[in-house]
Amino acid sequence: MKAGIVGLPNVGKSTLFNCLSNAKAQSANYPFCTIEPNVGVVNVPDNRLAKLEELVSPERVIPATVEIVDIAGLVKGASKGEGLGNQFLGNIRETDAILHVLRCFDNDNIVHVDGSVDPIRDKETIDIELQLKDLETAEKKLEKVKRAARTGNKEAQAEEAALLKIKEGLEAGISVRAIDIDEDTREEFVKPLQFITDKPVMYVCNVDEDAAVAGNEYVNKVREAVKDENAEVIVLAVGTEADITELDDYEERQMFLADIGLEEPGSAVLIRGAYKLLNQQTYFTAGVKEVRAWTVNIGATAPQAAGVIHTDFEKGFIRAEVIKYDDFVEYGSEAKVREAGKLGVQGKDYVVNDGDVMHFLFNV
Repeated sequence: MKAGIVGLPNVGKSTLFNCLSNAKAQSANYPFCTIEPNVGVVNVPDNRLAKLEELVSPERVIPATVEIVDIAGLVKGASKGEGLGNQFLGNIRETDAILHVLRCFDNDNIVHVDGSVDPIRDKETIDIELQLKDLETAEKKLEKVKRAARTGNKEAQAEEAALLKIKEGLEAGISVRAIDIDEDTREEFVKPLQFITDKPVMYVCNVDEDAAVAGNEYVNKVREAVKDENAEVIVLAVGTEADITELDDYEERQMFLADIGLEEPGSAVLIRGAYKLLNQQTYFTAGVKEVRAWTVNIGATAPQAAGVIHTDFEKGFIRAEVIKYDDFVEYGSEAKVREAGKLGVQGKDYVVNDGDVMHFLFNV
């Protein structure tokens, strides 16, 4: 599962990527400096992991991760191959969620590809290109489905109706994720087509340092523009975040954050947001060898969670021993949780909760 950073050229995508990952994508003041997508595997900040480490004193600690892809800037006409359009749209299609970076700061020294700062216009430019590409996908599929629908095939007729609704919505400038389609129809006919504008999106408003806490008028306009999209908007001073990541000393970083009124880096908020956007959650294993955060989809069952560790765990699943994170912290150890009768024994139907501390029994 991976999230792709998209936006126009020179809005701060590669600088943001550098803040998020240890990889150093080229960041320069001209369009198309990112030719190939850069991929970074980013640790998910989670204070619970540090607490478990404190209680268990393991030999090593392994956090959950999320994959972030820095995709080169889109321009008008990308859907028709302008700029590096086809390549970029293909890269976006391969991601599972979109982090849409919008420039919300003024700086005469940083060129804007359209000559002025206007995040709403920029958003619409990207939206239109992605919608046009999705319209192309919908029309191609409709050609095939219509032939089957004419023969009286009920399933084809249902699919045709769904695709016509998608086509009408896209032609009206509505992204697929915002088109009103019932969930069963969406699962059966829409999801398999992997429409780009059906992917969940988070808008990242890139501001200057003075607006890092409260945002600015540009941010207010973005919030108003996306209020009906069911999308999260976060404010991030990407340039300032880049300065913070250059500091090696933890205390210095905390002082820097305090000076601008932040309790933690905005990049940490963004990473957790991307994790949630990808419909993912964390469960833990905690032993003297290792304390580890494991990633599972929200709604995963105990056997599926076991399979994340090893496929044999899922195939031979017998049961899971589950401790709620708060109980582990309250009693201080697995042994004391057992003594208190707070350890739950769960079967194949158990749905994992975020923060569960789990131990699996299996036989193959």
